Amino acid sequence: MKTTFKAILIAAFLLVASTSCIKEVFPQGSTITEKQALDAPGAFQSFVDGITGALVGSFTYGGNSNKYPWDFGYPSFFLQWDVMGQDIVPETSGSEWYGTWYECGTGLGPGYAVCQVPWTYYYGWIKNCNVVLSVAGENPDDSHKAGAGIAHAMRAMFYMDLARMYSNKNYATDKTSPTVPIITEQTTPEMAKNNPRATNEDIWNFIIDDLNKAETLLSGYVRPDKYTPDTSVVYGLKARAYLEMEDWANAATYAKKAQNGYTLMTKEQYLSKTDGFNTPNDSWLFGLTFKSDDNNILLNDADSCWGSQMIIEVSGSGCGYSANYVGPKRIDKHLYTTIPDSDFRKMCFLSPDLDAMSKADALAALAAYTDDPAGVYKTGTVTSERGTLECIEIKFRPKNGEHNDQYAAFTVAVPLMRVEEMYLIEAEATGMQAGKEAEGIALLTTFAKTRDASFTYGNHNEAYNNSATPAFQNECWWQRRVELWGEGFATKDIKRLNKGIIRNYAGTIHNKDFKWNLDTVPQWMTLCFVGTEANYNQALVQNPIPEPLEGDSNEHIW
Repeated sequence: MKTTFKAILIAAFLLVASTSCIKEVFPQGSTITEKQALDAPGAFQSFVDGITGALVGSFTYGGNSNKYPWDFGYPSFFLQWDVMGQDIVPETSGSEWYGTWYECGTGLGPGYAVCQVPWTYYYGWIKNCNVVLSVAGENPDDSHKAGAGIAHAMRAMFYMDLARMYSNKNYATDKTSPTVPIITEQTTPEMAKNNPRATNEDIWNFIIDDLNKAETLLSGYVRPDKYTPDTSVVYGLKARAYLEMEDWANAATYAKKAQNGYTLMTKEQYLSKTDGFNTPNDSWLFGLTFKSDDNNILLNDADSCWGSQMIIEVSGSGCGYSANYVGPKRIDKHLYTTIPDSDFRKMCFLSPDLDAMSKADALAALAAYTDDPAGVYKTGTVTSERGTLECIEIKFRPKNGEHNDQYAAFTVAVPLMRVEEMYLIEAEATGMQAGKEAEGIALLTTFAKTRDASFTYGNHNEAYNNSATPAFQNECWWQRRVELWGEGFATKDIKRLNKGIIRNYAGTIHNKDFKWNLDTVPQWMTLCFVGTEANYNQALVQNPIPEPLEGDSNEHIW
């Protein structure tokens, strides 16, 4: 990983174009010069496009010869984060590709390859941003402003993730808690050799500074598609950052600004059997997409991509880990049972009642969920190691309702930011301000009634792990858990709110030996640095190595 810190243009040019591991970015004897790279037609725009283009589609960590099923870019981190908690239940241990993260496996330790995955990805993405900023200069001319704005916005997003992954305490709890080293376009290799971890205060101030610059530089910019950030995305990122910092007033302000021009998903859009969570619509601020010529689609039978993990309606293809090999991801059963039948979001998950039905009756009932009831029935009862249908997610649909050709079914878009998140941030941030809880409750209720016309505030404020969390904030958290399920927020919110996890209770479907209950944030949610990194950065201080609990916890009584 020494090459991660070399801030030179040629390296980044090769990174953008490469589908190999970052360790291979600097081939010996390369004849490409900095001048050649910059003089190439459209070079600057290529660098800019590479920032978002590198988010998905290639085997960035292992290269084409390895094709790990979790090596497909940014959405893979959604699953890595979310299975660490309780809201996503993977299949049984031993055959689940995300088992290391769910089980607090040894791979999370600094001596293992899995530990290197986020380091490889994120500092590679940051390098792409730094190259664009280096070329654009401190005062970009008109031809470089938008590109520089995109680079600042994306770099802020990446550091936001890193800060939450590697800091043991959140910003509001301890501003001095160390996060990660900051690498910018001005960081030299010599500086990188002695670059300590930035504190929470330093890195969140850096993030806000990047977003302020992005907001200025992207003013008036009209983006070509929703796979490219613009000022609305910057507002959304600011809302996220200020929420983390508990700067409630700014969080509410920017969440409201981010909503402009977007509309909430309707029931029909949410439950669409052809377009559900696979195609940008008027609620999406930002997303990414898998393309038909991506290596993650073309190689390994398309089994190394988001669709393979999250789309179960492709039983006719014979491919896809969730549909045809190991089994699907499921929602935590307790969370599922807390969703009223009147809330249409419950239809994103299969009812446990299906397992008590005859096959004929189950197939008939499944028709309300899917256009492929026979395939889904087979996935739940035959393919899955559990042999059940209960709580299987069916939120993320195959492209255009394709059930047979995985190469077409998995070329989906994935949301990175939806306006629904902004409504929930506005509600929480408003209600957490002194004297404004009633206003926050009103905002939360208005939102919730778009999902459940019968919603009544106060039904979801259980003493969940941590009674110190205000009742209002627990209600906001429940809405986030249901609305944003599978979109990468579960662990982030657990750490932000200082929650624990509850996996063991009567009727749980969590895996044996990993039914853990904790009152505090699990240590495994704070990642270690890959061990070799300290060989190059002498100032890097390691995080504690996480250790799994021994055996199942006693059952929690709700």
